[in-house]
This record gives sequence, C-alpha cells and structure tokens, in this order.
Amino acid sequence: MDDKIYTVTSPVMGTFYRASAPGEPPLAEVGQRIKASNIVCVIESMKIFTELRSEHSGIVKKILVENEEPVMKKQPLIIIEKE
Repeated sequence: MDDKIYTVTSPVMGTFYRASAPGEPPLAEVGQRIKASNIVCVIESMKIFTELRSEHSGIVKKILVENEEPVMKKQPLIIIEKE
C-alpha cells in the first residue's frame, strides 16, 4: 500500500451517511483539505450513529460509497492523500 494514501474504513456493518444530519452539508468532499481528527462521515448501525474521523491530514481523493448506501465491516469508504 502507498505510504501517501490513507483509507477510511467502516468499523461496523451499517448505513453510510455523508452528512451529520438530513439537510446538512457533506462532512467531506472530493478535493477538500482535511485535518487529522476531522469527522468525514457517519455510520448508522442499529440506531447508533458513529462519527468516523480521519487519522491523517490530507486531501480527499475519492469517496467510494454513495450516501445512505449499506456498508460492511472493514469496507473502504474514503481515500485520503496524506500530507
């Protein structure tokens, strides 16, 4: 795996959300510069909402999942190019 690439993966099986609430702007967009610990998406599993944070600063290169799409545990969600 490339040292410059970080992939955010789902910790649980659930539903992927790009925003923290309906009608809110997406937490991360392709091309956006983010800092380590920024919330980049939310996974809902059994009515529990888990905010996923980036472990590295960088630029969002790709969002691999559509909003409200079901995801599996350890599924890649977002690719970030580390700075």
